[in-house]
Amino acid sequence: MRIVDDFCADTILAFARDAIEPGSTIRTDGLNSDLTLAENGYVHDRVVQRTAKQRTAKETASELLPGVRRVVSRLKRWLWGTRQGAVSSQHLGDDLDEFAFRLNRRMSHHRGKLFYRLMQQAVAMEATPYHQIVAPKKKSQI
Repeated sequence: MRIVDDFCADTILAFARDAIEPGSTIRTDGLNSDLTLAENGYVHDRVVQRTAKQRTAKETASELLPGVRRVVSRLKRWLWGTRQGAVSSQHLGDDLDEFAFRLNRRMSHHRGKLFYRLMQQAVAMEATPYHQIVAPKKKSQI
């Protein structure tokens, strides 16, 4: 999960190149900016939601992209519980990182080692000064 400045094709493609293995299948909604994915080494599964008059009962956004709906719903609930509705753009990137970390480890079979691994990582990493933690992120980051 990352914060992006806009939804133009160059931004979407830059994110895909940085985060997704070439040759992977990417399922997206009907956004035209995603059309360049197929031309750049990805299998693009484009799912367009029809208007209410055209679609059948089984073509709601929740049914077409159920994983996205589930993750966004959990993210909203987690942010509301953690930040109590006071989400700031300054910390949103870090909040997304923490949410993804927790989401990816929720079904771990070795949860007892989680604290151990976190401490191991904390000792292995160099300390980060406070001013770097609260400093605004650079615009070039996707």
